[in-house]
Amino acid sequence: MPPIDPSIPVEIPADTPGDTPLSKLPNFDPKAVPVIAVDSHLPPIAPHILAGPALRERFANPRAYEPEIYREKRFVDRPPALAAVLVPIVQRERPMVLLTERTSHLSNHSGQIAFPGGRRDDTDVDFADTALREATEEIGLDRGAAEVIGEMPVYLTGTGFIVTPVFALVAPDYKLTLNEYEVADAFEVPLDFLMNPANHRRHAVEWANARREWLSMPYDDAGTERFIWGATAAMLRNFYRFLSA
Repeated sequence: MPPIDPSIPVEIPADTPGDTPLSKLPNFDPKAVPVIAVDSHLPPIAPHILAGPALRERFANPRAYEPEIYREKRFVDRPPALAAVLVPIVQRERPMVLLTERTSHLSNHSGQIAFPGGRRDDTDVDFADTALREATEEIGLDRGAAEVIGEMPVYLTGTGFIVTPVFALVAPDYKLTLNEYEVADAFEVPLDFLMNPANHRRHAVEWANARREWLSMPYDDAGTERFIWGATAAMLRNFYRFLSA
């Protein structure tokens, strides 16, 4: 599948009868769905490739690759909307990815682990501008603390968003002020953990004559399980493919 150009209108199939987002199914707990496979046969990304200078170079001179997961089955019947997320890679000795936990009352992806981001505004200059603005609004990340190094092909969510992942190197002394309406928590996960397929678990569930499959990357954060799954895990998996090319 060639990368999708977000400047070109995309026709996303409308709902099929019985379609419901997994996170909205009654009593559905993605953590309880059995693991059908773990991708430990794939090699992890070498630590030197995850360092800031190497990431900057890889985005400046990308190698040919194909996103592995680029769209979800459509859950809602509304016009597609352009959006962007910021993938903030904190420049510690061991690089970390800054993630958020969305509050439980939000209409889209409530309670899930996510990158800061959202819908593109008409006043945004580009998708990097969207991602940085949303990160400032959601978690109070100062633009001056983030160096944008590149973007990856769009990801189409089941809720109708055409999401451009924007990658940035973030200074380790960053400060946050969470928007309590949207964000319940913000935390860091080691990039080498996320770029090791031995931590990529595959799940599947069937209902209403349909089968849904997804990845999860659960991380033990000092006794708190950070259950990374869905679109966030898919975009991280695509980043793995980008770096392993």
